[in-house]
Amino acid sequence: MKIEQLYTGCLAQGAYYIESEGEVAIIDPLRETQPYLDRANKENATIKYVFETHFHADFVSGHIDLAKKSGATIIYGPNAKTAYEIYAAKDGEEFKLGKVTIKVLHTPGHTLESTTYLLIDENGKDHAIFTGDTLFLGDVGRPDLAIKQDITKEDLAGLLYESLRTKIMPLADDVIVYPAHGAGSACGKNLSKDTVDTLGNQKKTNYALRADMSKEEFITEVLDGILPPPQYFSKNAMMNKEGYTEFDNVLAKGDTPLDPEEFEALANHESALVLDVRTQEDFIKGHVPNSIFIGLNGSFAPWVGALITDLHQPLLLIVPEGKSEEAVTRLSRVGYDNTLGYLDGGMDAWKKAGKEISTLRSISATAFEKEYSEKDNVLDVRKPGEYEGEHLEAATSFPLDFINEHMNEIDKDHHYYIHCAGGYRSVIAASILQSRGYENLTDIAGGYGALKETGLPKTDFVCPSTLKK
Repeated sequence: MKIEQLYTGCLAQGAYYIESEGEVAIIDPLRETQPYLDRANKENATIKYVFETHFHADFVSGHIDLAKKSGATIIYGPNAKTAYEIYAAKDGEEFKLGKVTIKVLHTPGHTLESTTYLLIDENGKDHAIFTGDTLFLGDVGRPDLAIKQDITKEDLAGLLYESLRTKIMPLADDVIVYPAHGAGSACGKNLSKDTVDTLGNQKKTNYALRADMSKEEFITEVLDGILPPPQYFSKNAMMNKEGYTEFDNVLAKGDTPLDPEEFEALANHESALVLDVRTQEDFIKGHVPNSIFIGLNGSFAPWVGALITDLHQPLLLIVPEGKSEEAVTRLSRVGYDNTLGYLDGGMDAWKKAGKEISTLRSISATAFEKEYSEKDNVLDVRKPGEYEGEHLEAATSFPLDFINEHMNEIDKDHHYYIHCAGGYRSVIAASILQSRGYENLTDIAGGYGALKETGLPKTDFVCPSTLKK
């Protein structure tokens, strides 16, 4: 028996490869399927099943394409209804995979169809659980993402409480827990950086598994401090439920080189958004006017999903050399399938063609300390919890997560300094403001990490554990 966790840091997502006697099961695959096919071919194995723990909201799964290419059966748990062919398993149903068995444990709560898969080894011993978003390390899945409108988050939280206590907590302490996500995912609020643990350790350390916790206490604690889900979550869940364009077709269309004239024509006539995925330093030095920066070197796909509200928005890419396929792939993972191509030769080609270029003013924290005056405006685009923990006394909280909802709170006639924690998010925010006509902008390089070293007045640090998460 082989178990491999295939972890993707940008999405904080874990897919799983399980093999026994030449038969393979894949759990919660990403959109691009070739890595799973290659892995099975390397072992002379056949992909027999594709198990889905639920209708994922934070990414588009590759289950449909993988089933078509491998001949595998797609398996969901109870209550799953789709527009394509699946096998809807019953609670307690078992599936043979070589010499091992995968047992269905219906664990509603994160969503109604949420299912945990129990792996039973060759000797009939419970070996591991693949919990999806039902149980994370240090947390549980948020219960506010149901597609159905006639069930409340309190209802789902109550179901999650029962699922954990009747299906998961009775299992042996040495059972290994393999969750769908780790720290950085918006599917929970207190996820561990670890990605594998024992159930026994989770019973000791995970607040949601306290033995003396009542259902009412559980509901209150699970729901406390949950931020609104990113706008793309419901759209991705629907794509996973209804189906989507084949990834190979998305990649073939999006990974298309365009010369500057073709690129500019598409930008003008297709209402395409120009998305610059280079580093923030490169974007600051020079970029296509009105382009938006979201760099591949950060949490690229989640920020695209949070900030670009239309999944069908035509996109044109400015990419580092050799990174076009990666960019199109990572966009497709969160449902952005309408990439039209990328600028061949990048900004060098754009400059040689004599096209207009914009820049962004960026200064060091030390320079900001010298030139700042009380008449200037400082926008702190970190998350609310980061701002509450400690911030410049002069700064206003203006979270990047909600920038589209709060544009009317700032004035185009004013000058704004913008900072985040380290410099990535502030350039995203500045690029969005710049594209919408805000011209008097200055980025503070190094963000709050650098600002802490200055003598500028700051609020007292508050330990994050004392804040609402």
